[in-house]
Amino acid sequence: MIAITDYIQRFELLFPGMGRERPWDLTGRVHRILQDKLADLSSDFKIFDDVAIHKSANVDRHAIIKGPAIISADCFVGAHAYLRGGVLLDEKVSIGPGCEVKSSLIFSQTALGHFNFVGDSILGSGINLEAGAVIANHYNERSDKNIPVLLDGKLHMTGCTKFGALVGDLTKIGANSVLSPGTILPPSSIVARLQLIDQARM
Repeated sequence: MIAITDYIQRFELLFPGMGRERPWDLTGRVHRILQDKLADLSSDFKIFDDVAIHKSANVDRHAIIKGPAIISADCFVGAHAYLRGGVLLDEKVSIGPGCEVKSSLIFSQTALGHFNFVGDSILGSGINLEAGAVIANHYNERSDKNIPVLLDGKLHMTGCTKFGALVGDLTKIGANSVLSPGTILPPSSIVARLQLIDQARM
């Protein structure tokens, strides 16, 4: 139905054998996946309370990181960033000031500029989120909170109430835009500033 490897080239490198799994299933158990991954990290990581930070990463002392979390080589985590619920940052990921990331996998050289929220999502490599862009993970306004995804022109129910987006490599997401729960963006997508992506209404 969907292959994460069609969206993110590096996925199998970090998560071998998981590339054919549904992304919402992975984000739903990312806590357990990362706890298992912590045991295989090299001595280049300092691990404390299920938070692993590579020796080359730059993490501001005012950032809050709740495990399990893996902050890889050459990452930057800015002041007042908040990482929780199981977060992996691949190499050279930048999380700017005031960003919140929850239960998500973020691949190499992706940047969250400032004051972004990313919930229950998988973001590929080389993605840029401008200031204030949000990837929503829950239908607060609906009585039926089951999240659908649009695949091959048809809506499919995920069976979950928390899932943000699968965003392909090299995508650009403009300032103050919103990706509604269940968004699937192919590689090199462009989301305009202030744009709302709501694929369940298409």
